[in-house]
Amino acid sequence: MRYLMQRHPMAMRTHFAHSLVLSYALPAEVLRPLVPPGLELDTYRRGEQGVEYGFVAAALVDTRALRPAFLPARLGRDFLLTGYRVFTRFRTPGGRTMRGLRILRSDTDTRLMRLGGNLFTRYNYRLADIGSRVTDGTLEFRVDSEDGHADLEVRADLSGAPAPLPPHSPFTDARAARRFAGPLPYTFEYEPRTRSVIVVKAFRTQWDPQPVRVDVRRLTFFDHGPLAGTHPVLANAFHVAGVDYGWQRGVRRTENGGMR
Repeated sequence: MRYLMQRHPMAMRTHFAHSLVLSYALPAEVLRPLVPPGLELDTYRRGEQGVEYGFVAAALVDTRALRPAFLPARLGRDFLLTGYRVFTRFRTPGGRTMRGLRILRSDTDTRLMRLGGNLFTRYNYRLADIGSRVTDGTLEFRVDSEDGHADLEVRADLSGAPAPLPPHSPFTDARAARRFAGPLPYTFEYEPRTRSVIVVKAFRTQWDPQPVRVDVRRLTFFDHGPLAGTHPVLANAFHVAGVDYGWQRGVRRTENGGMR
């Protein structure tokens, strides 16, 4: 049965040539319906009487030598990937809280990744025309999605890092903003048939995300689906480069965090 295959059965390894993550703030009540049973929305409130915000991350990644962990790097493949994730928390019966991301949508530039990603995960991969380049200290990504629901065009000024927070960010300082700089240590997926949460733990080296100034020229994700008509605010933008990255096999837990 397909759902048994979609539990992240293999540990994976890759190298991030570049990872750019834009986090958008929305009122918490707008995002809570997107969070499945067992998970909680990870939120931030500015002051005791301030608005409670949740966050959606738009991640753009230039991966190199992506492959199952048992294969050498020379047998890996290079991919450009984009994805939209909501920041969440998952609590265990022992009182531990894991912070991670719940997948909303993913896009890739190759049919191979779409096939493999949808066979072994619930990341909802779609095929897109994705381009990336670095020129004169500027990182550019362009995404043209097949359905037009995840088009994105952004330029990041790498020469000016660390940059100040975006003008209308709800965060009071860079330290608060850094808590919502993806990727996080965990990714969560919900398996409705067994009422389980699939937990995937990631690991990385030399992880020092730098806040960067970005020019987002096009972003259609918030114009469609359950978030259509909302008014997201760019809360932060972080960039990392030259990072070895990987994730372990998925672990299945109950909705209340217990081990299956």
